[in-house]
Amino acid sequence: MLERMEKQNRIFSGFDADAIDRTTAADLAEVGSDKWTRYPGCIGAFIAEMDYGLAPCIQQAIDSACDHCKLGYIPEPWKRRVAEACAGWQKSHYGWDVDPDIIRVVPDVLEAYEIFLRELVGAGNAVVVPTPAYMPFLSVPKLYDVDVIEIEMLQGTDETTGEREWLFDFDAIEHAFAAGCHAFVLCNPHNPIGKVLTLAEEQRLCELAERYDVRIFNDEIHAPFVFEGRHIPYPTISKAAARQSMTATSASKSFNIPGTKCAQVLLTNPADREMWAERAEWSEHQTATIGAIATTTAYNEGDPWFQDALSYVRRNLGLFDEQMSTRFSGVGYIRPRGTYIAWLDFGPLGIDDPAAYFLEKAKVALTDGRSCGRAGAGCARVNMAMPYPLLEDCLNRMHDALQADGLL
Repeated sequence: MLERMEKQNRIFSGFDADAIDRTTAADLAEVGSDKWTRYPGCIGAFIAEMDYGLAPCIQQAIDSACDHCKLGYIPEPWKRRVAEACAGWQKSHYGWDVDPDIIRVVPDVLEAYEIFLRELVGAGNAVVVPTPAYMPFLSVPKLYDVDVIEIEMLQGTDETTGEREWLFDFDAIEHAFAAGCHAFVLCNPHNPIGKVLTLAEEQRLCELAERYDVRIFNDEIHAPFVFEGRHIPYPTISKAAARQSMTATSASKSFNIPGTKCAQVLLTNPADREMWAERAEWSEHQTATIGAIATTTAYNEGDPWFQDALSYVRRNLGLFDEQMSTRFSGVGYIRPRGTYIAWLDFGPLGIDDPAAYFLEKAKVALTDGRSCGRAGAGCARVNMAMPYPLLEDCLNRMHDALQADGLL
């Protein structure tokens, strides 16, 4: 009975796990994405996008848009539809009753980050970035003459479960704020380590930001991918948090549509809305109409497909956990609570550049941890959102390379 219901759900959502399991690296290379063509003959596990195709509802919406030539500059009604769809998703998934009137469209989350740096931080100032971090959070500030203060995440043990976990170094963060830094990057869930903040952690950050008059760029693009606990939108915890933060999100990670160029910025500070109207509204014009159509469809109709995708990623995470605790026990690993990304520390094995090592010896392409900050030396970022058999192959290749060199 349960098996029949699961099959019916797959038919309803259009997510075909069996077909995905049969997808080969050659099939994915033929699609032509950067992830599978930059390093020919290698398994692409570096770029953070899924290999599960499009939700049928999004495919149909894009096909219809092309049939009716809806490929011009984005019109105001589609901006509004995106805002309403985004607000609906926030309400149904996280209980955030956000007013669509405060939601703006931009091509991607990094465009919102650039606006934050340019308008709210300013040249000659600094921003705190917890590391390891999403790579552009460290590189983009330099374009605006903004200094980056890297603060390494700590590793601790959960008192309840006894499991290893990532923790903010709040003492170091407060020291940076007290020294005059008034900007902070919050990525929740945190790319690349998969940390999901607790309410207590968000409240602690809010208290510090309020005490030292700090603005927060709040990236919640990975919010739908939470495996343990629940995602708490930062602006919802208090009026102070709403005032401090500029929040950016997108359907691109959850529905694999980053190339359609449509993200959302939630301006919970009234002063930011005034700034936006005066100096940032042009970014809306650069958002793609096809992206607005895909995004609106994803938020309004795509959840059944996404839930199946989430279940598939959860299965992959189970494989990853099992392999790390057995065949890769010498590798530093903390189970991600969110995202579909894992962070591996090969320092204990004496590998300084694991990305180069596995590219050469295993034909597996990973993200160089050093691009995620000084904390990433000897580490690599791994994308788990690929077909399950390919993830098995990926891990087998990595294991065989390490074993051949006598490192396991």
